[in-house]
Amino acid sequence: MAVRFCPRCGGPLAGPPPTACGSCGYELYLNPRPTGGVVVVDADRFLALRRAREPKAGQWELPSGFCDGWEHPVDAAVREAREELGVTVELGAFLGMYLDRYDHQGEALPVLDCFWLARVVDGPIVINPVEALEFAWLPLRDPPALAFSSMDRAIRAAVCSRFPGV
Repeated sequence: MAVRFCPRCGGPLAGPPPTACGSCGYELYLNPRPTGGVVVVDADRFLALRRAREPKAGQWELPSGFCDGWEHPVDAAVREAREELGVTVELGAFLGMYLDRYDHQGEALPVLDCFWLARVVDGPIVINPVEALEFAWLPLRDPPALAFSSMDRAIRAAVCSRFPGV
């Protein structure tokens, strides 16, 4: 994280986080940013989106996104499904949280991606063209590599949850 000045007093920092401001003592850390996401399932397939923007434009991904301010990841997961798919989802089992990397404006940021199984309960799927180029139902048991490794791990967890013993 390229932070050179204290966000509290504006004094220069000795180095990148973790560090403390020599002027006011404020401690600065590089913490992962939480996200909420869903694995929307229907029988033996899941819904994927093709990313419309960087990072990783053109690759398949799961509906997900960053939490707003004090938003809980479970609420972010439902909101992101609504924003990206135009539908209301009902969350099922928690699949896990995974530490990953998100490249943004030339920096690698740590993220803590949280995923739930989900099913569509209201509305036809209408993707947001700012977020996605297309959607597709892909096979749970033989999925393509997704844009982020945390999403691949969430799919593996969904397979284990839906098909015990696999």
